[in-house]
Amino acid sequence: MALIPLLIIVGFILLISIRQVNEYQRGVKFQLGKFVRVVNPGWRLIVPVFQSMIKVDMRVKAVDVPYQEAITKDNISAKINAVIYYKVSDASKAILEVENFWYAVSQLAQTTMRNVVGELELDELLANREAAAQKIKEIVDKATDPWGIKVESVELKDVTLPDDMQRVIAKQAEAEREKRSVIIKASGELQAAENIAKAAELLSHSPGALHLRTLSTINDLSSDQSNTVIFAMPLEVLRAFERMGNK
Repeated sequence: MALIPLLIIVGFILLISIRQVNEYQRGVKFQLGKFVRVVNPGWRLIVPVFQSMIKVDMRVKAVDVPYQEAITKDNISAKINAVIYYKVSDASKAILEVENFWYAVSQLAQTTMRNVVGELELDELLANREAAAQKIKEIVDKATDPWGIKVESVELKDVTLPDDMQRVIAKQAEAEREKRSVIIKASGELQAAENIAKAAELLSHSPGALHLRTLSTINDLSSDQSNTVIFAMPLEVLRAFERMGNK
């Protein structure tokens, strides 16, 4: 009978000593306050009072970096936000080297974003978001390496500009579109002039070609009876009649 209470106590101690580490987790085990080892997934026995364990999630995490107000290289204020994807590559470092790695990564990303934007002009930032994001990733990944953190990628979600700057950019884009329109129109007129010049040269070297072109034009005009056509006799025709009269 005396063994039953003892067995109950032992069973209770075993029950509260069992810790489950899931497949996507690693356990950082301590004994009397000292780091012992990293525990793999499964059921693990942790002796109360003498031992403790902290579970670390090893999956990729997505952290939304809030809007940061930064000044570009050409002194233009912009608000940017991003999302950073990272995971823990070394569970022991993530616990031993930094107090709160999630908070530390977020703060480091915010500071790095402001610094990188300060090195770029606004046009560079808007045109090369991927390059800016890649630079942020490289800096954050290098800084978090001692913490056992691996940065997978950084994506710039949005770049917000002041209202007056948005109007300036809109006017600039409109002026650029008008410029392209004028260039295309001038190019078309130049090609048309070149083609007309080639056609005139071809007609001048082909006897009778001008007459055929004139008759074709008259035929097109005659399809509409409401038109009144005043036909100017070509000089070549008059000269032909003159040669016939001289004979």
